[in-house]
Amino acid sequence: MPIAGIIAEYNPLHAGHVHLMEEARRLLGPDTAILCVMSGDFVQRGDFALASKRARAAAAVESGADLVLELPLPWAVSPAEAFSAGAVELLENTGVVTHLVFGSECGDAAALNRVAAALNGEAFSERVRGELTAGDTFAAARQRAVSALTSREDAALLERPNNILGVEYCKSLQRLHSKIQAVTVLRTGAAHDAESGASSAAIRTLLRRGEREAALACMAPAMRIAYELEEGENRAPVFYETCERAVLARLRSMEPADFAALDPGREGLRNRLYQAVRGGVTVEEILTAAKTKRYPLARLRRMVLWAYLGLTEIPARVPYARPLAANAVGRSLLAAMRKKAAIPVLTKPAAVHRLPEDAIRLFELEARAADLYALAYPAPAPGGGEWRARPVML
Repeated sequence: MPIAGIIAEYNPLHAGHVHLMEEARRLLGPDTAILCVMSGDFVQRGDFALASKRARAAAAVESGADLVLELPLPWAVSPAEAFSAGAVELLENTGVVTHLVFGSECGDAAALNRVAAALNGEAFSERVRGELTAGDTFAAARQRAVSALTSREDAALLERPNNILGVEYCKSLQRLHSKIQAVTVLRTGAAHDAESGASSAAIRTLLRRGEREAALACMAPAMRIAYELEEGENRAPVFYETCERAVLARLRSMEPADFAALDPGREGLRNRLYQAVRGGVTVEEILTAAKTKRYPLARLRRMVLWAYLGLTEIPARVPYARPLAANAVGRSLLAAMRKKAAIPVLTKPAAVHRLPEDAIRLFELEARAADLYALAYPAPAPGGGEWRARPVML
């Protein structure tokens, strides 16, 4: 039986996400099992997820997935390369995934693999260093370097966000010498993070504007039900702004050395952010003051979120697989993983104390972050919930 891995945030789940699962089964066979790796309560753009991870994971299972595993926090809130590397490593370590299925604007897995091979090659690092001397963003320098190493047509793939993510997936598979096959589906409809159409970003924007019914109409049916249940329990919607003063308090209490940990490249961005924090009275003011042509807002948002959550580094490995939701097929996948996985499968929080020290540290970090996330609910919730939570079994 083919087992398709899908990497997602489902923030929130919409028809495009459901379409990808349907396409996975159309391409690989109707008996294909779908195992998702999903970001938890915080997401890659440096933001709070709109609804809790278990609500989103349950909606995914109701919408076609069989098993949803959590992408641990440090990778979930990292740039595309680290985000992809952590998610692909987790899929590889399950020992059961046969294909990685993802959407792209080009729909050409061979082309994405060619670009990935160029980026993984020894010549790329020297080439991109030379391009960066022009003072452009890394993305622009990377594209010119790839154009020189492959072709202008292949390099142009890096102009589109889902192509970029697909290339990162392929890079990670190549680096792991994985047997998992990359399968890409032509993406249609609203662009990634578009503020209009039926994208996740557009849905979040509608909710921020108070256009609740319009937002609900854009969600997948199971996501709409899950969201309304969370809303009824005063656990949704979750917005960054709810905790803004807490974020500002954390930033203003930090010393210059604390900002250094957020800028491992030592490119001077830490100093810009430190100075911006002194003068800004909102997070947006701080981000605007620190932003330059070379440093995109997404990078700054992640730095601020890392500061708030107390993150300082990405661990050397993903130390466990933690299920968030599963159906009957998903439970059979978990049984297979317990025999084949390269890492422990953590279904009971109490069992974390029997794991290696790095796994314990990561889980404790996740638990603290979950407590901070619970403060962003419309009605803040007590802490400690992560130590009691079990997967949602459907």
